[in-house]
Amino acid sequence: MFKNTAKTAILLAALGGLIVTIAGVLGGGSSGSLTIGLLFAFAMVGGSYWFSDKLALKAAKARVITKADAPMFYGMIEDLAARANLPMPRVAISPNDQPNAFATGRGPRNAVVCATEGLLRTMPEDELRGVMAHELMHVRNRDILIGSVAAAIATAISFIANMAMWAAMFGGGRDDEDRPNPLALILVSMLAPVAASLMQMAVSRSREYEADRSAAELLGTGVPLANALERIEVYARQIPMQIAPAQAQAYIHNPLAEFQNKRTGGPNLARLFSTHPSTEDRIARLRAMSF
Repeated sequence: MFKNTAKTAILLAALGGLIVTIAGVLGGGSSGSLTIGLLFAFAMVGGSYWFSDKLALKAAKARVITKADAPMFYGMIEDLAARANLPMPRVAISPNDQPNAFATGRGPRNAVVCATEGLLRTMPEDELRGVMAHELMHVRNRDILIGSVAAAIATAISFIANMAMWAAMFGGGRDDEDRPNPLALILVSMLAPVAASLMQMAVSRSREYEADRSAAELLGTGVPLANALERIEVYARQIPMQIAPAQAQAYIHNPLAEFQNKRTGGPNLARLFSTHPSTEDRIARLRAMSF
């Protein structure tokens, strides 16, 4: 737990440090427009965080259910939430055929956990329990908040980098000795957003590892979740899911993984730009866990 938490803190600090570095390279500039742009960026990310449950449910075409709709599944969530000392979340089902699940909401009292119909059809009960324990651990660990903070910082970095590009192109009107180096500005504008995205994705991968570990601890073993991930990996290759890329990171298994592998030229490069650790690595770690 400490290792994953420390890694998250270091990555968030690195994102913050990157902002300071970019600001130092950019120098003066139009502070008013920069401030307005940053406030707008943070407002956009903040709105996404505040309404994360509504956005995720709409994207998944999911419906919130009651215990009468799916007694076994709903009762399983009740039991897991009680064991994790969490308030009972809202429970939803998405009509997608790909076995998958996600959790969202800005905190434990506003949480939603959702499973696809494909997950409910294909998972044995113990594996389904492992998947939903993982999702509840995202709620308990407040990963929606952590992910939103990382997204806000990364968005700010991208905005500042964009300002740097404009400053390099139209940076006249100032004495030469006070003007930032145009080459440095161009390099910052090109490399900073990539670095910010990589660190943001690394934060997401760290939180996935922590949710896996916490779920295994809650259940006393990592084997059911490992088996579930193995099963989901097979089905995900056969059954595509239509989902916005911005929502893909919320799922236990990246529903766009196969598409991203093809787009980036293979799984090794795709992992670098992925919000999820490799399934093989997660399975190996989970099978080695015992409590």
